Amino acid sequence: MAQKATIYKVELSVCDMDRHYYETHKLTVAKHPSETDERLMVRILAFALNAHEQLEMTKGLSTDDEPDIWQKSLSGELELWVALGLPSEKIVRQSCGKADQVIIYTYGGTTAEVWWEKIKNSTTRFDNLQVLNFAENDTNELGKLANRSMKVQVNIQDGDVMVSLDDNIVYLTPIKWKSGDR
Repeated sequence: MAQKATIYKVELSVCDMDRHYYETHKLTVAKHPSETDERLMVRILAFALNAHEQLEMTKGLSTDDEPDIWQKSLSGELELWVALGLPSEKIVRQSCGKADQVIIYTYGGTTAEVWWEKIKNSTTRFDNLQVLNFAENDTNELGKLANRSMKVQVNIQDGDVMVSLDDNIVYLTPIKWKSGDR
């Protein structure tokens, strides 16, 4: 019998001083049976880094033709495609063709570095692609914070990120591997 997704209730308060965005989002996040706590928390972090009133979590791991997070215009055009992990070159190419802006958040240390070395030359033609990497230690610490009911505060200033949950704080600085030129 197939396992069902685990539901997480998240109250996400975002204080993004870089974009002047200050809002609280109440999210219901379905954690796929194959998804780790680390990936779940990176997904929530990616949501916070791109927070917008029209930003939505998608089916994610359950489907191949959707990103983890997306933002659509009121008329249905894909404005933002946010993917996590190490997508194939084909998926990167397809997503850059579907959305105005594509952001890939990688993590996993050496594995992510090897992936980027392999794929980076084929991404130079995509002006709408941005690739950011999180340090392995940081995302491991983030994964330890996961629980079924969370009140998460994310503060962003000068590209640095502070995630706090209860009495725990994790500091992260995403490293830009590729900047979108749009």
